[in-house]
Amino acid sequence: MPDGAWAVRQARNLAMDRADRIGTLRFLIHDREPVFTGAFDEVFKAEGVRIIRTLPRTPRMNAICDQAVGTLRRELLDRVSILGERHLVLVLGERLDHYNGHRPHQARNQRPPGDRSPARPGPGRTQRSIRRRPVVTGVINECHHAA
Repeated sequence: MPDGAWAVRQARNLAMDRADRIGTLRFLIHDREPVFTGAFDEVFKAEGVRIIRTLPRTPRMNAICDQAVGTLRRELLDRVSILGERHLVLVLGERLDHYNGHRPHQARNQRPPGDRSPARPGPGRTQRSIRRRPVVTGVINECHHAA
């Protein structure tokens, strides 16, 4: 079971490994788990990162993040063998591109978040054929209207 000393070592390793990018972080949000000690917070404060602790006794506060992590695990990481950090970054980047550029969202009238064009006609109004394209190492398929 990880303890506070382990978490501090991991934070220091992260700060050293990502020294070129750690300065771009503005916030670190974490819960009140005892593993996140004052020494853990100081590693990030030294880099200019503001530490925000979630409120006590609010288990639903992390629900959105937990949902995103669970979705990534179920839809991607449980189905792909990750071969290293470069491969993980590549796969997660492809997943992010798919999520923001192609995946339909109900709140946006089945348009992806990155789509700024006006709403398209609904199903049944067009007679174009659909083409499927595998993405994210073939785990996900994107569907497009054929030209």
